[in-house]
Amino acid sequence: MLINGINTPTIEHFSELQLVGLSLEMSVTHNTTGLLWSRFGPRIKDIENKTANYKLSLQEYPINYFKEFSPDKSFIKWALVPVSDLSSIPEGLASFTLKKGLYAVFKYKGPSNDPSIFQYIFSKWLPNSEYVLDNRPHFELLGEQYKNNDAHSEEKIYIPVKPK
Repeated sequence: MLINGINTPTIEHFSELQLVGLSLEMSVTHNTTGLLWSRFGPRIKDIENKTANYKLSLQEYPINYFKEFSPDKSFIKWALVPVSDLSSIPEGLASFTLKKGLYAVFKYKGPSNDPSIFQYIFSKWLPNSEYVLDNRPHFELLGEQYKNNDAHSEEKIYIPVKPK
């Protein structure tokens, strides 16, 4: 069922994943996602051991980030691609290991700059679900149907959860 372009999520066990990319510290108020991707995009061709054509936009939030939310509070955002191993990382890029865990996975269709996506997830779906937020990275899987800020764009949003 779609509500404002968002489906009822599936709950999935995500396996550990090796990634290579670039990160920047930012906040909602001072969002530099465009800068991050403009720096990382041209570097993707330098990564030799990619395992897939999708990209991940990943956020590492401090503990209690959402309980004490402020749009000025900083977090780390990564632009990443999956790799088979971490033995060959191009200079200027870094590795990231996404640990296994339980995720609520939302298939979203619409522009990525629409904040109502996350307002729905955190203010409506999560409080009414059988889960609470877990303190692990959040990420969006950007596949072949992803088109930045396009109304027809498709992506999967992964929210770390654990049973209440």
